[in-house]
Amino acid sequence: MGKQLNSGNWRYRYTRRISVIDGLVVAWSVVGAHLFRFGMHPAEANAISGAPVASYNLVTLLLPFIWWLMLGAWGSRESRILGTGAEEYKRVVAASLWLFGSMAIVAYALQIDLARGYVGTAFPVGTLGLVVGRWVLRQHIGLERSRGGSASKLLLVGGSAAMGHLVSALISTPSAGYSPIAGYLTGDDTQRVDDAPELQLVFGHPSASNIHNAAVAVGADAVAITTGVHLTPQTMRQLGWDLAAANIGMILAPALTDIAGPRIHTQPVAGLPLIHVSTPKLTGGKRVAKRAFDIVGSGLLIMGLSPVFAAIALAVRMSSPGPILYFQERVGLRGSTFKMTKFRSMIPDADRQLASLLVEQGSADAPLFKVENDPRVTPIGGILRKYSLDELPQLFNVFLGSMSLVGPRPQRDGEVALYDKAAHRRLYVQPGMSGLWQVSGRSNLSWDESIKLDLYYVENWSLAADLVILVKTFKAVFFSTGAI
Repeated sequence: MGKQLNSGNWRYRYTRRISVIDGLVVAWSVVGAHLFRFGMHPAEANAISGAPVASYNLVTLLLPFIWWLMLGAWGSRESRILGTGAEEYKRVVAASLWLFGSMAIVAYALQIDLARGYVGTAFPVGTLGLVVGRWVLRQHIGLERSRGGSASKLLLVGGSAAMGHLVSALISTPSAGYSPIAGYLTGDDTQRVDDAPELQLVFGHPSASNIHNAAVAVGADAVAITTGVHLTPQTMRQLGWDLAAANIGMILAPALTDIAGPRIHTQPVAGLPLIHVSTPKLTGGKRVAKRAFDIVGSGLLIMGLSPVFAAIALAVRMSSPGPILYFQERVGLRGSTFKMTKFRSMIPDADRQLASLLVEQGSADAPLFKVENDPRVTPIGGILRKYSLDELPQLFNVFLGSMSLVGPRPQRDGEVALYDKAAHRRLYVQPGMSGLWQVSGRSNLSWDESIKLDLYYVENWSLAADLVILVKTFKAVFFSTGAI
């Protein structure tokens, strides 16, 4: 227990903070709903012909406590889900839904008339408050983790290649809360870990006792086992027992990369935890939902931004000679081509100068035709491109079906011709006005980083992810430096 309170002290502090915030939020929402619905006077529900009368004073007294217990029972305060991912939020919402759903069922069964204004205020206000409270605490712990604190210390067990990949992934995402401090390599794998030369390495036979002793020696909070090392089922079982006795966690990190949680399903079969990876598909109802979302979203944005369209069109017309709109052929879904529309931000003959400019800066053979300090951009065009206002006419492409609000950015024929086999998977979904790499670094990312994010989007598409990307797009446009 001493180890848990020392090296894992951040978990104790964070869980305690969440418990306090949860208690304050549910008490505030329930008491607030009571005062909003009934005022300061004792309230009782009207009975339904002969049914018992429910005292809301008692309900208001008990409900916050029961709600707080439900959040704990649903595992919303488990340390392994805190601070990263959507699972924490899902459990908060699920616990709240189950509580108020159970209340509704009991009230119906016992013919108790619950005031709709009371329940209709307490549930949404409380649930939203819980989610916001968790989000605020998550920002705080994210800041701590970016400074190297509030993270679980990991001993990695596996081959040098797999270990290096895992280290680079964890280091690039400090908000996940894992800090690799040492690696355990078997005697026949004596390579250094190229992606983490500072990682302390321990060499030895892959036995449960050796790994356990190494974890204790380096002060690890958890042991992460990846590929490249052979551990028998008996060794894995014994290792789990030994680590549990020492309050050290055990994490299995299979070689599954760029796969989101919803595609991974664990099914126990004959005592074996089989991992099923579902095939990514954007067909049927999912495709209809995405298209409906695009039509409604783009239609509303076109109507709401019509004054902005008029102002930009006037500015482009008055700033330099040439057309207001710029049309360029881009490659879309399954390799089909379409005319992408933008407000003109360059001089009229900009396309004819592109090849020479790319050769001049030495990037003609790169599959991302970007010109640094582009001399073709007009003064008003520079402003439009800084805030991505030149992209607004693509809302008409979205509305008409050649593009989507979210997806990989469409590219030119010449760029697509430089794709490797993996990059061609970008064309499996409709190209978008914004995408995952645009909100993860925008044009400051390298091509390899950009394609990795685009492929992750293609492999793990969901409507919820689209909504998150759209929300982040606003921040990326107005608080970043690179153009989308």
